[in-house]
Amino acid sequence: MNPKDLTTYAKNTWCPGCGNFSIFSAMRNVLAQLDQEGTPIENVVLVSGIGCHAKIVDYMNVNSFYSIHGRTIPVATAIKLANPDLNVICFSGDGDSLAEGLDHLIFAAKRNIDITLILHDNRVYGLTTGQYTPTSPKGFKGKSTPLGTTESPINPPELMLVSGATYIARGYTHGIDLLQKLFREAIMHKGFSFVDVLQVCVSYFNLYETYNKRTYEVKGNDPSSFDEALKLARSWNYDGGDGPIPLGKFYKVEAPRFDPVNEPRAIDRDPRAINRDARIKELLENFI
Repeated sequence: MNPKDLTTYAKNTWCPGCGNFSIFSAMRNVLAQLDQEGTPIENVVLVSGIGCHAKIVDYMNVNSFYSIHGRTIPVATAIKLANPDLNVICFSGDGDSLAEGLDHLIFAAKRNIDITLILHDNRVYGLTTGQYTPTSPKGFKGKSTPLGTTESPINPPELMLVSGATYIARGYTHGIDLLQKLFREAIMHKGFSFVDVLQVCVSYFNLYETYNKRTYEVKGNDPSSFDEALKLARSWNYDGGDGPIPLGKFYKVEAPRFDPVNEPRAIDRDPRAINRDARIKELLENFI
């Protein structure tokens, strides 16, 4: 499959230079590659939240579902439980998942549900023109905080590690090769996968210069070590300072999952499951 086949006719309205373009291109390339290797695109479902990131499902010709603000995880969980054979990928912003949807994110990690969450972490509410988010640095001056925020930011990889996620990584939208590698690993991982992408908003919080100087790819770390992953996650706390910012795979382990796809489901043993597909089709036809 040519990655261009996964592009829709919808007009793209992201700002020139927006980091979302890189996420879109990386994901499109990965899904096309996986389709060629035997993971059919028909078995992929994209779920988005509310924000600039959410437009990605308009631009990608893949099964998709628009959720409401902060609710990508509940929708994705329902889809995965209803059909465990699907690869469910969530796109969510830092405000979307770390503010409105924080409880759902923590429980997805705790349950180790087999879905992937790509966090478009621009550290600002771009769609509403520049308010601070849970990952904005302390002192951030925006329209809602003209004198600067007084809160310290959340550290998403650290939060996901202590919550139980079994795949954790960080990427940057100026490194598309690494992004593709991380996206592929996250999608193929069996369990809850979390990729925090430093996605720059050129209009309201342009951090390209900062990230270009400070980011580096982690090599030689042991991704099965909780302590090493925690050290990496804590080496940058999303606040001010001039320290290096690690990118790459921080953590990857196998653990029991919320969706036991390799075990007979109770519904399959229930006599009422006979002709289930036919009943579902009939039910849907009555509503269409």
